[in-house]
Amino acid sequence: MRRIIQRLIAAIVLSIGIVAAAVGTSYGQDKVVRIGYQKYGKLVLLKSKGTLEPKLAAVGYKVVWTEFPSGPPLLEALNVGAIDFGNTGEAPPIFAQAAGAPIQYVAYEPPAPKGEAILVPKDSPLKSVADLKGKKVALNKGSNVHYLLVKALEKAGVKYSEIEPVFLAPADARAAFERGAVDAWVIWDPFQAAAEAATEARTLADGTDIVANYQFYFSSKKFVEANPAVIDAVLAELSAVDDWAKGDIHAVAEQLAPSIGLSVPVVEVALKRQSYGIKPLTDAVIADQQRVADAFLALNLIPKSINISDVARKPGS
Repeated sequence: MRRIIQRLIAAIVLSIGIVAAAVGTSYGQDKVVRIGYQKYGKLVLLKSKGTLEPKLAAVGYKVVWTEFPSGPPLLEALNVGAIDFGNTGEAPPIFAQAAGAPIQYVAYEPPAPKGEAILVPKDSPLKSVADLKGKKVALNKGSNVHYLLVKALEKAGVKYSEIEPVFLAPADARAAFERGAVDAWVIWDPFQAAAEAATEARTLADGTDIVANYQFYFSSKKFVEANPAVIDAVLAELSAVDDWAKGDIHAVAEQLAPSIGLSVPVVEVALKRQSYGIKPLTDAVIADQQRVADAFLALNLIPKSINISDVARKPGS
């Protein structure tokens, strides 16, 4: 298992080297904030709103945006210095910290347990999580849904070793799911909402009463220490976008739908399962995240124990 993890990390670092080269023109500039984002979430809205650029320009900073397909490569980009700020779910930072990445948690969004789920085809004979024993389950390795699967199986009395995980990115996982190559798919929104709408996929379990499904915002420790006011400015603009988003979900869906290639109604479903509020880290949230790390360590999914509080920015720091 450790060799598999090491090969995975090496492959991701190689791919991020390509990304780093693409954004390398910003390396020589002291006054640049490089933000990594994914197709869905508050950072996409902040980018499209265009409110951050003038705020940071006023203090001499330029903003450079880079898109990533998921959380793990985004955090590897942070690790190698290709970006300065980004966000992911619960699991990617666990793997990143265990691999030695100098990440620092700077904020979080409240739990959104319905925003990820274990799906099966509409005509599947599987009726519960316990029925996954011996079955093929597709998921994105190292993502939030990895932890959902671990805890859902545990609650159902099934060992993780008793299922066959099939590690696929969302697009490949959906293709495998639709052609029957896997028995179940663990996925997050908006892919979850899209699959429900297009295939009438059934939910065996979402995160309710199983996992919190937090979203976290990160920077590198070096960047936070050198630029605390810039981090605060980015978080303030994110909070403003968040306030707008929760007050007009339909408008947000209309803005996001074209960029992610989904219909407005599907995006609305996903947005209604999302949480709102950009908040500083608390002891309770850090403790929840520590439980995620400890669960992965117990399954030998990470190579060593880690302490989340070592890389969490507390209020006022």
